[in-house]
Amino acid sequence: MEAFARVLNFAIPAFLILIGIEYLFSRRAGRTVYRLFDAVSSLSSGMINVIKDVVGLSVVIISYGWLHSHVALVEIKSTVLLYVIAFIGLDFAGYWIHRWSHVVNLFWNRHIIHHSSEEFNLSCALRQSVSDIVALFTFTYIPMALLGVPPKVIGVVAPLHLFAQFWYHTRLIGRMGWLEHIIVTPSHHRVHHAINPEYMDRNYGQIFIVWDKWFGTFQEEKTDVPPVYGVTRPVRTWNPWLINYMHLWLLIQDAWRTTVWKNKVFIWFMPTGWRPADVASRYPVVTITDVDQRLKYETRGSAFFRIWMVCQLFITLSLMLYLFSVIGELNFNTILLYGVFLFVTVFAYTSLMDGSVMGLVAEMIKFSVGAMILWFQGGHWFGLNERLSGGTYFVTLYLGLSLLLAIYFYFVDRPVPVTLEEDYLVPEIA
Repeated sequence: MEAFARVLNFAIPAFLILIGIEYLFSRRAGRTVYRLFDAVSSLSSGMINVIKDVVGLSVVIISYGWLHSHVALVEIKSTVLLYVIAFIGLDFAGYWIHRWSHVVNLFWNRHIIHHSSEEFNLSCALRQSVSDIVALFTFTYIPMALLGVPPKVIGVVAPLHLFAQFWYHTRLIGRMGWLEHIIVTPSHHRVHHAINPEYMDRNYGQIFIVWDKWFGTFQEEKTDVPPVYGVTRPVRTWNPWLINYMHLWLLIQDAWRTTVWKNKVFIWFMPTGWRPADVASRYPVVTITDVDQRLKYETRGSAFFRIWMVCQLFITLSLMLYLFSVIGELNFNTILLYGVFLFVTVFAYTSLMDGSVMGLVAEMIKFSVGAMILWFQGGHWFGLNERLSGGTYFVTLYLGLSLLLAIYFYFVDRPVPVTLEEDYLVPEIA
């Protein structure tokens, strides 16, 4: 937990710098690849995901350590080859996990957040799941366990493998020559994120594209078919918490409503998007059938509101990085309480971006949780005053100002949800 948090304190600023560089290059090229609320939603999704991982809010049914100790046939000495084997093994397992997450109704819930953005840029790479709290696919690591790859090697290689998937979420890099035959490139991954019929459910590879070519899921990007991004059932919200669980909620509702008893069980394991016929006819959901007519989700807010949302994002990010820097000094219950505060914070301002009353309610809850933390810690914020003179006063001021502005924006200057037909109508980040 503590080691991973230290890595994130370096990785997250690096990701933000790269996102900033991509944005500047896109502006220079006269291309709109970022929208403000979409980017804030993506970055907020990334925050709650890493908080979940650092806090340890996940359940492992069978750990890799158990597999290694029970099925290892050989023991490989710690060499460069060992790390190469681990990297390839993780990528092979990742291909199948990724593929199953796309094609099985239940598993799609753990992955929908990553595809929910209707843009394609580096920020959407950070849209990672918080609903994936149960590790179901450890068995895909059996080949590595059989070869005797130690758990500590997996612990080193896994973050590198994850971070290496960041760079190819961009529209600004074209074809890459001979590399297109070996690794996953931006062109390959644009296809993967597209909802065009020609591109759906293709290119599952994470680092190496060879798995898709070997297992029949490869699709090249076509020059005459520009990718349209998002999901076929538009999420129509900026709140990453709602996006993370909306597919699961639909499955629960459908399983409850269907009158065919076998479908109450089958629905969970059918292909992604499948619904019982009796439910689909009585409770239709909006689905994109013509990608050329797709309308992007957007909300229009005042300049003041947009500036405040950026402030909310960076204040929350700063509070999260502070947690990661002191996490070794806190007990689990304190870390969990801090995590809950950050979770509610993200829920509050992303709901407010939708113009939803849930944003105001969540802001009141956030204020209460923050006040409770200050009360029980004797007016201190997790030792912040020891590192920053008057730091607790800044947090207290933020709590009060955030609540007052939430009330103001909801009742006086509420953002209005709209949809946009063409990219050139989309407001760029100011």
